[in-house]
This record gives sequence, C-alpha cells and structure tokens, in this order.
Amino acid sequence: MEYLVRNMELAEIEIANYLAYKEGWNPGKSDGIVIYNTDKNGFFIAEHNNQVVGCISAVKYSIDYGFIGFYIVDNEHRKSPAGLMLALKALCYLKDCNIGINGIISKIKKYEKIGFKLAYKNFRYQGVGGFYKINNKIFKTSVIDFNEICEYDRNCFPAERRSFLEGWLNMVNSSAYVYYDRKVCGYGVIRACKNGFKIGPLFADNFTIAEEIFKALSNKAVDELIFLDIPEVNPYATDLAKKYEMKKIFETARMYSEYEPMIDYFKVFGITTFELG
Repeated sequence: MEYLVRNMELAEIEIANYLAYKEGWNPGKSDGIVIYNTDKNGFFIAEHNNQVVGCISAVKYSIDYGFIGFYIVDNEHRKSPAGLMLALKALCYLKDCNIGINGIISKIKKYEKIGFKLAYKNFRYQGVGGFYKINNKIFKTSVIDFNEICEYDRNCFPAERRSFLEGWLNMVNSSAYVYYDRKVCGYGVIRACKNGFKIGPLFADNFTIAEEIFKALSNKAVDELIFLDIPEVNPYATDLAKKYEMKKIFETARMYSEYEPMIDYFKVFGITTFELG
C-alpha cells in the first residue's frame, strides 16, 4: 500500500502525543487537545498499511501567520515519502502565511534551502520547582478580564490567538497566573507533562515581574522537574533561568518563511511551546 496523508481526527491526537513522547519531546499532557482545537483543519497524519507513521501540525492563527510543529515520522519510515508528504501538506495549507518553525539545529541548512530564514535560537532550561512567597499582585487568570490578557499576549506573539488562549488558560493539569498592577503586567502558565512540568508562556514587562510570576508557577511543582524554553534574544530570560540554577539542555532554531515578526522580545521570558512557538 502507498503512503497516505490525511486530516487528523481529535481522537487521534494521542497518537501524535505518543510519537512525541518516543522522540523525547515531552509535551504537556493536555497540549495536544488545546492545539488541535485551535485549528482542527491544520493537523495531518501519514499512514502506511493503515498504520499511523507520522504527523504534523500547521496552525493558522490569522490569514497571514501560521506555525508548523508536531512534525514527526516514526524512525522505521524516515527514508520513506511520508516526511516529505507531511511537510508539503502543511506548507500548502499555510501557503498564504508567513510560517514559523522551531527547527533542529543540525538541519538549519536544509530548512534554508526551502526558503526558511534563521531568526534566533531558543534554549530549553531544566531545573527543580521550589516553594516561594507569593507577591500580592499575583492573581489567577480566571479573575482577570480575559480581553486584557489577550491584548497583552498580542505584544509577545505574532498574531492574536484568542481561541488558543481560551483553551490554554483553562486546560486540566495546569495553573495560570497574572501579575496585575492596575493593568496586566505579565502572565504565565505551568502544566504537567509526562516528565515534570513546563512553564510557557511566561510574558512580563521586566525581569522583576517575570520572576514573581515564575515563583508563583514554581510553587505548583515543588521538588519536581520544571522546564522553561527561552529565546536567546532576551538576555534577561537567560538571567532568570540561571538565577534559579536551571541548566540548558536543548536548543532549536526559530525560523520564518518570509520575515521575522515584530514582537516585544524583551517581554518574552518563556515561549509557549516548541510545537506552537
């Protein structure tokens, strides 16, 4: 039987999670469902002999911006047409968009050959959650005007993502906090993964506010492994990770097909996910 690429059904998102776990990606336990619900038409799987052998996501946030992630082909089929077929399907779906990816460092040249341009690197830091005193300006996102959070998020992400945030701020196995001082000055989310917890996003006006949000999130993972993915273009994010004795364990290449979006990188202390940007 030839290889086939088709749209993914919601029930199949756990297959994508399984493939990700096999690769050591360790996504959050509820990430897949929230991402899928953001753009149901942008998830694809590759099959061979009625068996799923690969997957990819191509989330369209707006008419002119999308992000490709969850690009995985099972090891036994990496020399097959499955990988190319998935990539072409995702690129075709986002053909009118500026497309972002988090690429493997060793494959930067390969991505450049198909038109992607390196913007900067992202670094994954690993540490251990601790227990800290919570600042009295930290609140649960559920008690803050959702519109204000969306407006703040737009400064730190290339497109409005209201639909995504509705799910991300309220998913199971997670906690979300805002630093509020007459207005939203930052917010962050921590969610459970198969291995430890991931913080993301972590957006804040400055280092001090980012640290207060970080401590509130860390309290949800005392003595557990925590992970924080930061952009190298914000040195203050690196300072935060190092202050809490986190160690760099992995890196990716943030690349775009057209141009690097204009966002406030100095507010980005933690990206949302490697799969979503």
